[in-house]
Amino acid sequence: MQLQGKIALIPGASRAIGRAIARKLASEGVNLILPTFDWPDSIEEMEEEFRDLNVDVLTIPVDLRDQQQVQEMMAAVNKRFGALHILINNIERGGMPVVHGSYDHAHNHEQWNLEIDTTLKAKWLLFHHCLPLMKQSGTGAVVNVSSTSGLSGRSGPAALLFNDAYSAANRAVSSFTETWAREAAPTIRVNELMLGLIQHRHGEETRGWSVMKDEEKQKLLAHTLLQRTGTVDEVADTILFLVRDATFITGSVLRMDGGFCLGGEQVPDMPEGILTQERR
Repeated sequence: MQLQGKIALIPGASRAIGRAIARKLASEGVNLILPTFDWPDSIEEMEEEFRDLNVDVLTIPVDLRDQQQVQEMMAAVNKRFGALHILINNIERGGMPVVHGSYDHAHNHEQWNLEIDTTLKAKWLLFHHCLPLMKQSGTGAVVNVSSTSGLSGRSGPAALLFNDAYSAANRAVSSFTETWAREAAPTIRVNELMLGLIQHRHGEETRGWSVMKDEEKQKLLAHTLLQRTGTVDEVADTILFLVRDATFITGSVLRMDGGFCLGGEQVPDMPEGILTQERR
């Protein structure tokens, strides 16, 4: 898909991964719609960075869990641009067990609902209310950003990072991806990028990573075939591929985890075999 002049909606651009994605698409000439909600200091930094770009940038304060606010945002998008070609469904809020502890704690009274409402409900509301305008706009692409927590759950070395509701919600995202690919075809492609340990997201530069013991971090890295965490720029490059280049891919899940989900099993040396012994 040719990107120059296209319109993209990217939630979460006040934080590192969303910011890198927005920056990457803007470098391709894509105009940006950036919903904002909390993290006021980060929002100010984002607005400062994108103020002098050679693309049109619209920031809109909105609670993406609220249907009326999402509808009002889409009305504003339609009025401003009259089109929408790309949705990067990058919204979630996951509690880290190593930081938050059990759901039974009083301070986690709303944590379960927060994880479900952001990771699932907000994604659904965005897609549901973006799709009509996207279909009117011609060809386009949706990328659902999810987590490998949907595969591992709260188990193994990642049990310190992936909470129960967050993990369950991320497993459900793949169901959305397949259903939406059918619903949006043939003009809109819908794919999913399932992330593992990424810097600023379950990796370095997060509160959870900073409070873990060195041996706990090493277990996570040892479980990852590439022996490191991913970077936000690597995420942005992969998003660009799915949006611009993957023109015959829809309804698919691309796992970007450095081999974390495979890392628990080792490949042993090939046994000699009993037939070899019999022929001696």
